[in-house]
Amino acid sequence: MNARNSRRAPLMKHGQQPRRGALATLMKTLAVVLAVVLVSGASVAAWIVYDLASNVSSNAVDIGQPDDSGTPLPAVPNIDAFEGGFNMLVVGADNDEDQDKNAYGKRDITLNDVNMLLHVSEDHTSAVVVSFPRDLVISQPKCVDPETEKTAAAVSAQPLNAAYERGGLSCVVATVSDLTGLDIEYAALMSFDAVVQMTNAVGGVPVCLTERVRDKWSGLDLPAGTTTISGATALAFLRTRHGVGDGSDLSRIASQQQYISSLIRTIKSNDTLTDITKLYGLAQVAAKHVKLSTSLTNVTRMVAMAKTLQTIDLDQLALVQYPVGTDPDNPNKVVPSKALAKKLVDAIAADQSFAPDPTVNRNGVEADPNAPADPPVAAPPATEPPAADPSAPAVTPAPTPTSNVIQGLAGQTALEQTCSVANR
Repeated sequence: MNARNSRRAPLMKHGQQPRRGALATLMKTLAVVLAVVLVSGASVAAWIVYDLASNVSSNAVDIGQPDDSGTPLPAVPNIDAFEGGFNMLVVGADNDEDQDKNAYGKRDITLNDVNMLLHVSEDHTSAVVVSFPRDLVISQPKCVDPETEKTAAAVSAQPLNAAYERGGLSCVVATVSDLTGLDIEYAALMSFDAVVQMTNAVGGVPVCLTERVRDKWSGLDLPAGTTTISGATALAFLRTRHGVGDGSDLSRIASQQQYISSLIRTIKSNDTLTDITKLYGLAQVAAKHVKLSTSLTNVTRMVAMAKTLQTIDLDQLALVQYPVGTDPDNPNKVVPSKALAKKLVDAIAADQSFAPDPTVNRNGVEADPNAPADPPVAAPPATEPPAADPSAPAVTPAPTPTSNVIQGLAGQTALEQTCSVANR
């Protein structure tokens, strides 16, 4: 990463983007990916994808990755034959041409305010979703917008959410890839209105608050405890910043992770996966409001990727925040916490299963005190140890397994039930 210097490019100021907060949290439509891609039933998903394939292909975006640059990705002969792991970047933009300008306001520029990297392990037994703060100040590479063919020069210090305006989805992919050193083969660009339709399609998502939250900025008004939300209320919950934690974007990310984990549990615990009407409704929202990279438009590959994620246990799906600290040059921005970020990225690159640190401050969420306790595990019956054979060679005891927790890493697993802490 290039060092910041006295010639650093000017930062984008929040005040220059009227009502951006009302659209900034498009990650809510990560629900599309997690609902349609992560847990789709394979045979039904195949029918849905084929039915909507022409719409998906017509919206495809060139991100300059393997299939886009002339080097084909490995062929997938059938939906049971996807080999290895993959990285997929999910981007939420705050300005969609189809969105209601009266409800959300007109914007002069488009910002990638939600940036989440999904990594699936080589053996398909674990996955992680990494959330990158929108105000993360980093160097960004030279970008060429494939739609306008305009070139944006490399910059030494810009907030991450400036990348889309610099060069579209491919620029966001290149920026996150440069930051992490990870190859990102796939990407999805989400529109804003999908959250209302998505939560309605699954019948609502339960969320928990420690106290009542009334946030005039987002319009959220929810009581303490657990409430099943959908539509506009879900939208308000996902975009609230002032109402939770310390009012920061990191607190909002934590609330969004609570929502995503609850969504996944909801889909896995009810009849969504066997209800063709629900699945088709989810897919219709995705086809209309999601733009996929051209590397994702192969129908067989998409369904095969969905199958790889079908059986991942909830405790092996981690949702974590990319480690950051306050920018010394601007208290309203953040910069990478390099040592901890390296541990996270190294674990992903090495395809190691890991978990976030349960003791770290999770920036606005805490364990749900009313969540059901895990059932006790019965101890195996006691047996007499075999008598030692004095003539047998000495055996070195097996090492005690080490914890896979990354110390200091904020986040939760999809299995954990959490509550957002009200901002007071």
